[in-house]
Amino acid sequence: MANCWKRLLIAALLAFCVSASALAGDLRINIPKRSHLTPVQRLNRAGVEAVRKNQYNKAKEFFYRAYLFDPGDPFTLNNLGYIAELEGQLERAQTFYSLVAGQPTEALIDQASTKKLKGESLQAAISAVQDTSMQINRANVAAVRLLAEGRTWEAEKLLQSTLALDPKNGFTLNNLGVTKEAQGEYLEALKYYGEVANSHTDDTVVVTMSTAWRGKPVSEMAAASAKRLRNRMETLQSPESQMALANLRGVSAMNRNDWQAAWQNFSRAYKLGPNNAFSLNNQGYMAEMNGDLETAQEFYREAQRAGEAGARVGLATRRDAEGVRLYSVANGSEAEVSGVMESANRARRRNPPPIQLKRRDGTPVTDSEPAPAAEPVANPSSSR
Repeated sequence: MANCWKRLLIAALLAFCVSASALAGDLRINIPKRSHLTPVQRLNRAGVEAVRKNQYNKAKEFFYRAYLFDPGDPFTLNNLGYIAELEGQLERAQTFYSLVAGQPTEALIDQASTKKLKGESLQAAISAVQDTSMQINRANVAAVRLLAEGRTWEAEKLLQSTLALDPKNGFTLNNLGVTKEAQGEYLEALKYYGEVANSHTDDTVVVTMSTAWRGKPVSEMAAASAKRLRNRMETLQSPESQMALANLRGVSAMNRNDWQAAWQNFSRAYKLGPNNAFSLNNQGYMAEMNGDLETAQEFYREAQRAGEAGARVGLATRRDAEGVRLYSVANGSEAEVSGVMESANRARRRNPPPIQLKRRDGTPVTDSEPAPAAEPVANPSSSR
């Protein structure tokens, strides 16, 4: 997972700053020379340099030390907002940015982790927080957090909407590749990875679940992901592997409310592994969703007795089922179905339906129909 911050407001250091009134001679401000920086300025400068070197924990330490010296320094607050964004704490970041925006200052940026901000006013830089690039970066940070929590479908929805803002954004495309891989859609994942790898962008990774990739080009990370996935796909040729993949795709389809794709994948998994606990459980789920409770109950019972019933559930339609052993999930599902069936039986006993007369061919007799006429019969004793 990654996000690009090169084009964005990252961290700025207070430099030469005078107000309009000072220029008019009403107020004199002594500006410290570069060799006589204040402790706050030195710490912010050190933090900016650490960001440039992708040493984000070190940068955070410098910025918080600066905050202890002067909690109201606008540049320190801005830098802490940036660190909070990197950590996915968007509300906390917005709080810092709001504190900066509320301060009337014409301070200019002396040093920043992106060259285009050098010499810009701090207020102008803060306004960049609302631009499209920042929206993209915020969405990618949020997607990384969702993926880390196993909320794959939510991450994909967020990234798909974000892609509309910049269809060529390498980080959004790479992250979409990760979401597709997590759902078992390997060919789609390779497509996204390939787009990023072929772009050869030098944008570097900042936010990622794998710290080994921090500071490296996102195009290299995407190329490595594609290579790893291709190698994995070569090992998934057995019926057992294809069955597991079909079940994974089925659950992912259910999470995005694609019933047809879910049914197709669960059916394929059951054909490949009719005695597999996961395949049986998923068949029970589909039967339950179709209202066939008796069939669902039987599948859930078979799932509890199957050989792999002791395996833990990975991806599921309910978050509370993930990480739980399959037999426990199937047992709970069977209990719910049995409860519904028992409730329905009690309701029928309390309110039995009226007796329905039927003909010999099974068709019902309605009250509006006239009684059938008696058929003529011959009296055997009177016949000659």
